[in-house]
Amino acid sequence: MPAREDMPSTLKRSPKKAQDTYAKAHDAAVAEYGEGERAHRTAFAAVKHSFEKVGDHWEPKRKRGPSDAQAARSNRAQPAETASGVDANASKKHLIDVARRLDIAGRTTMSKADLVKAIQKANSRADRKARS
Repeated sequence: MPAREDMPSTLKRSPKKAQDTYAKAHDAAVAEYGEGERAHRTAFAAVKHSFEKVGDHWEPKRKRGPSDAQAARSNRAQPAETASGVDANASKKHLIDVARRLDIAGRTTMSKADLVKAIQKANSRADRKARS
């Protein structure tokens, strides 16, 4: 499968189900739209509905559904900012739990939006560290 060969490193470090979700969605998108960026975005959108990014890998979400406002929109003609795999629709308690696992300082006093941004930064750092 071409999708498995070109799979992003974050997915290679993730559970098999996340890899299967990406590969199946990518292959279907290639059949529909052709190879390219749109197929990869479609595959990531499928992953983001069932998984959230924690550090340098993807983990199953407690509840399936869109991870941020952009993913919930039906009209994507005007792109909005995404949460980069962080489940921004999760409860604040869940976000604090994720922040604790990522060792983010000051997490208990942060707003929900600040937690999402801090988790995004921690995920980016973990990705860079895992790639080096």
